Amino acid sequence: MNKTLLNSLMILGMGIGNISLAQAETGSVQMQAEIPNGTNNKKSGGMQDSVFYSEHIRAVTAVTEVFGDGQRTTAVIVEYDVPIKNKSLTTHTFSVSNHNITKVYASDWAEKNSIAKDGRFVIIELNVNDENASTYNAQGPVLSQASVVVTQAEKITTVSGKSYTPPAKPLSNTRQSNLIVDDFKQFKFTDPETGLTLDYNLYVPKDYDANRQYPLVLFMHDLGVTGPNPYATLAQGLGATVWASPESQSKHAAFVLAPQYPVALANDNDQTSVYADITVRLLQALQKQYSIDHNRLYTTGQSGGCMTSIALNIKYPDLFAASFLVAGQWDANKTIPMAKNKLWIVVSEDDSKAYPGMNAITQTLAQNGAKVTRAVWDANADAAQFDRDVKNIQQSGPDSNVYYVAFKKGTVIPAGQSTAGAAGHRNTWRIAYTIEGIRDWLFQQHK
Repeated sequence: MNKTLLNSLMILGMGIGNISLAQAETGSVQMQAEIPNGTNNKKSGGMQDSVFYSEHIRAVTAVTEVFGDGQRTTAVIVEYDVPIKNKSLTTHTFSVSNHNITKVYASDWAEKNSIAKDGRFVIIELNVNDENASTYNAQGPVLSQASVVVTQAEKITTVSGKSYTPPAKPLSNTRQSNLIVDDFKQFKFTDPETGLTLDYNLYVPKDYDANRQYPLVLFMHDLGVTGPNPYATLAQGLGATVWASPESQSKHAAFVLAPQYPVALANDNDQTSVYADITVRLLQALQKQYSIDHNRLYTTGQSGGCMTSIALNIKYPDLFAASFLVAGQWDANKTIPMAKNKLWIVVSEDDSKAYPGMNAITQTLAQNGAKVTRAVWDANADAAQFDRDVKNIQQSGPDSNVYYVAFKKGTVIPAGQSTAGAAGHRNTWRIAYTIEGIRDWLFQQHK
């Protein structure tokens, strides 16, 4: 969690109906503006029976994190007026309405931590698989606020020895902290050619040094989150946020660009909207404002974003150093210009469009000089197995410029989830962006 938590904005009554704590900023150039053991499923009162703070509780903050299938509420942080003795806390000390508690501990800082210590902040970790954990819904209103109601069910002890009895009423959160998402800034780009405006999210590397050149990863979202809310592309899955995680940035400090498109980027007739070219001009503008290495521009996207990445590779074959293409397709005959480009492609055999589509594309690329290495992986593999899979495919084709991975049929869709419709399609990117070795490969590529 970043250290701006305590300065987070109040989310009640913001009127935006989504996850945001960050506000849009005005830029320059063209810019404007394992499930843990021990659960507790007690229920507390509804929002109408709760309060925002009590005599000893200063604030309640809901914490969200983004996973492969979207954003979820993962913790609650209760701030007291004095340090709390950690030994006085158990998973039964609190209840959180409609959530299972997995861990409770005190801390001297407002963040999830592996080391508990006495402090003013009580961290209540929640089961991420709770039915009510998700704040992202692929089927309905895309984003919702992380609303939690917390009840202190037992007394707790302060470091000084005082006993804090439970408040008369449960408390609801007035703050929301969105891990990684809050590290992005929101801007607007006014295209000089069309006059159209494009909202976008930009992650700037921490400790940015203008004397150093940084790579940039462009992520383009799928049709499902098309619309005016700039945070949708950040909350829908890992396509944008995974590159900005502390773990990724410690290895590969990079800019991450995630535009929010107001209309569909691409369609099944192999057409792209004007926003594809606008995105290229946005990239050019950002390179004038920041120290971005033009030899290390990368594109990635899922579904329509993947299709647009393909289209841009065709139209601008020298623009990107490499591309990570997830669950897309295109007219294979049009892809010949990208035969020499560096591509890592991931689809699912359960995807009735992307799988045959990419089969055709890779065949065409191979016929036109590309060196293609193919593999079929089990999407249920753990991280260690995926590491081995990445090494194996690279060893099988050390000189390949195209790596083509298909998730084995029947492995990408979670048990119990319907296989109807686009389940095989959408679940491809739920897994693809978690594979560290592919992400590492991307950053190894230079023009």
